[in-house]
Amino acid sequence: MQELLLETGEKMEQESTGFGSSKFSSLQWVFKVKNMAWEAYKSKPFSHWVLLFLSSLGMLVAFPASSLLSRVYFANGGTSKWIISWVAVAGWPIPALILFPMYLFHRTSPTPLSLQLFFSYVFLGFLSAADNLMYAYAYAYLPASTAALLASSSLAFSALFGFWIVNNKLNASVINAIVIITAAMTIIALDSDSDRYPYVSNSQYIWGFVWDILGSALHGLIFALSEWVFIKFLGRRSFHVVLEQQVMVSFCAFLFTTIGVIINKDFQGMASEAKTFKGGVTAYNLVLIWSVITFQLGVLGATGILFLASTVMAGVLNAVRVPVTSIAAVIILNDPMSGFKILSLVITFWGFASYIYGTSTGSKLP
Repeated sequence: MQELLLETGEKMEQESTGFGSSKFSSLQWVFKVKNMAWEAYKSKPFSHWVLLFLSSLGMLVAFPASSLLSRVYFANGGTSKWIISWVAVAGWPIPALILFPMYLFHRTSPTPLSLQLFFSYVFLGFLSAADNLMYAYAYAYLPASTAALLASSSLAFSALFGFWIVNNKLNASVINAIVIITAAMTIIALDSDSDRYPYVSNSQYIWGFVWDILGSALHGLIFALSEWVFIKFLGRRSFHVVLEQQVMVSFCAFLFTTIGVIINKDFQGMASEAKTFKGGVTAYNLVLIWSVITFQLGVLGATGILFLASTVMAGVLNAVRVPVTSIAAVIILNDPMSGFKILSLVITFWGFASYIYGTSTGSKLP
């Protein structure tokens, strides 16, 4: 009898403290993340965190700026998808200008260029050229805010390709994030009539949608393959290997894209396009020049994140820049923002939160 009373008392105590224990478990998770962050901070030199901060800034500022500039190009009279793709990689000498002084003053030597590493650069360059062209078509037909929201699907593709190629962890929260973001993309597809420009046909809008999703998938694949190249061939020896990879991949993408521009005879049309551009030749040149700079800084930031952290963090930051781009597009470019698009943005935030939680807990699927 005494044992029965004791057992009943214990059950009542557990039930009465159920809500409190739930709050306590939430606090435990917060403290756990805080301790993990502090331990991670102590495990790396201060220079590591400076480079990580600058790389993150490149992704969160330069990439959205380059996306908005692409939309500005098409909205003000630009028509060539190949030119805007070429601009995205024409800045390949920028990381080279940073790399060469490192060879001279920091006593670092170039990474030996093996045949496998060379073909890895060529293949990544080809994928990057194709990816830029897909996004060019997307921004030609879609508002910048819509294109950015669709590009958030790259988070899902980064998670999947990172799991298959470099064995990054994949758990229930990450899978949940993939499903949520897919739902957000579906909502945008159902609301296509609210933000389609009058001069864009229904078929062009659909193709812009398709090219954006395909470009996001390719973007996720490039992230995973870039990390694989670091692991397999370059290692994590010094930050100069980040610059080496960006120079080589961007240069190869530049060559592929230049061939496409020449075949399409778009270089010859730049002079007439500049004359008819809203704002004149000066505005046309400024848009292209700043597109060159911002895109290279964004790619440098993304490659730096892959080197300093992982595909997971690159995917998270690549997704976080989505609401930044969407909100900036509404404010700066007066993009239409319907109720469905706002709902999609909120759901996308939910997906990001689920993804971040899943990657921070580190628990694998059974």
